[in-house]
Amino acid sequence: MKKSVNLLISLVLIASATFAQQVKPTPVPSPDPVAREAALARDNVFVKQLESKLMNRRMPYRIILPGNYLNSNETLRYPVIYLLHGLTGHYDNWTDKTKVAEYAKKHNFIIVTPEGDNGWYTDSISTANDRYESYIIKELIPEIDKNYRTVLDRDHRAIAGLSMGGYGGLKFGLKYPEMFSLAGSFSGALGATAFTEKNAWPAIGKSIEVIFGPENSDTRKVSDIFAIVRDISPEKVKALPFVYQSCGTEDFLFQNNRDFDALLIEKKIPHEFREHPGIHNWEFWDDQVREFLDLAERRMKK
Repeated sequence: MKKSVNLLISLVLIASATFAQQVKPTPVPSPDPVAREAALARDNVFVKQLESKLMNRRMPYRIILPGNYLNSNETLRYPVIYLLHGLTGHYDNWTDKTKVAEYAKKHNFIIVTPEGDNGWYTDSISTANDRYESYIIKELIPEIDKNYRTVLDRDHRAIAGLSMGGYGGLKFGLKYPEMFSLAGSFSGALGATAFTEKNAWPAIGKSIEVIFGPENSDTRKVSDIFAIVRDISPEKVKALPFVYQSCGTEDFLFQNNRDFDALLIEKKIPHEFREHPGIHNWEFWDDQVREFLDLAERRMKK
């Protein structure tokens, strides 16, 4: 593991400038918000907010409803997929930067894209109201199940994400297997808990230290997905969600993803790992979200 972490850190130091350029949003003129919401609604994408007690603020999210949802029988319920964004991103990235709304049209999923800021989908050790893990598990998912016609079981609930969100998606799946039957990661920063401001690109290391605290903190230990997998007993493997993992072969996180795949193989955890030519960018993630929806269709079909 130490060798893997050192290699990952070296790759991040080498690739930091490239990463910053790839994930930094391109400035665009702000459209009229009313017109923008109307345009989104035509694709069954709706902008919502949750008054979060845990976060002590309104938390925005977008929700994509199946094409027949508004006109369907009120007894008809739908599987749900949660898509998590990456570092420096926001809840609207998936619908603004990929064709996920278009891909969703051939499926009957409710798709939710939460706000995660730079919180690594973890309860911050330093900021009381930055409780991104508890918010999603204890508030957002119950809110969606209460207000929309979801299928209320783990067999019809999935979670996935890109980069920081890939780490979050797998962490949620592994920590809360009773809630998810499918967990996915695209270009996941899976070794996130090994980063500090001293050993990684400053923007990554600083954001992680604010959330996880110093090296060897309890928050890092319980959030380390490599450790979670290593500690899983054989009898508990059957209770885990199916893991989907992908990474571009030119991505600076590629070796980290291979190391995690090797651990899943060692522990005999059902999963699929796809290696495709590609880097850490939206072209790769657009392709992968389409693939993930197809996989979810096969695995969560009623």
